[in-house]
Amino acid sequence: MFGRGFAWLDTGTIDSLSQATNYVKTIEEIQGIKISVPEEIAYYNKWIDKEELLKAAENYGKSTYGDYLRFVAAGSMKTTYNK
Repeated sequence: MFGRGFAWLDTGTIDSLSQATNYVKTIEEIQGIKISVPEEIAYYNKWIDKEELLKAAENYGKSTYGDYLRFVAAGSMKTTYNK
C-alpha cells in the first residue's frame, strides 16, 4: 500500500484521465506546489545542484514552470527534504 501523500490515479479511460487531470490541478492550486517535477526531484535527491536547477529554469524562460524552478532554487519550498 502507498503511504501518506500518495495517490493511485487510474487513467485507463477518457473519463478517468480527465478526473486525474482535475485532481492534480486541484492539488497544485490548493497547495501551491507542482506534482512530479523532474528537476525538483533531481535537486532534492542531490542529483543536480542549484546551478543546474537554475540553468534548467532558464530553459523555460518566464513561464510559470520556470518561475517554479527558481522558487525551489531560492529555498522557498518547505518540504521534508529541506533540513
